[in-house]
Amino acid sequence: MACDLTAGRAVPCKDVVGGIKAVYFVNYGDMGTVTVGSGDDVTDMTGTFSAYRYYLKGNSSLEQAFNSSRENGTTFFEQTLNLTLTKLTKEDNKELKLLAYGRPHVVVQDYNDNAMLVGIANGAEVTGGTIVTGAAMGDLSGYTLSLVGSENIPANFLDGATAADPFAGMASATVTLV
Repeated sequence: MACDLTAGRAVPCKDVVGGIKAVYFVNYGDMGTVTVGSGDDVTDMTGTFSAYRYYLKGNSSLEQAFNSSRENGTTFFEQTLNLTLTKLTKEDNKELKLLAYGRPHVVVQDYNDNAMLVGIANGAEVTGGTIVTGAAMGDLSGYTLSLVGSENIPANFLDGATAADPFAGMASATVTLV
């Protein structure tokens, strides 16, 4: 049966850390053909596209909720990306407006140098956010954004991702990091 378990899990070593290092936005549909291997990891992509890199530090997260209904026989995964971007600029206002209008694919690179693709089939929608000036001198002056992707499987790991380039394992793709 296709839903029978195939492996167990031991208690892992304590050699990881939390947090997101960077996100890479790719306009919806620009990734060409995405090849997903038997382990649900992305093993290759085709095409030529730009990936718009946003470096992050602190207070950003990716959470994935399992949504399963016995009554309806359905399961899907809601991928929620919460971002905090410091410093207000007129250039960022314009780009974040475009981000809200679109539904990009998002590659999330964590501090363990894992790269995961959010919104592989359906893209990720901006569902909320704020432009904040802050009230006190130490308050956030910047942006908060929430993006949500709904997919059949959790965010896919990118095979061959490196610290310098999360797309390094995608041999058939030409990616310009912007």
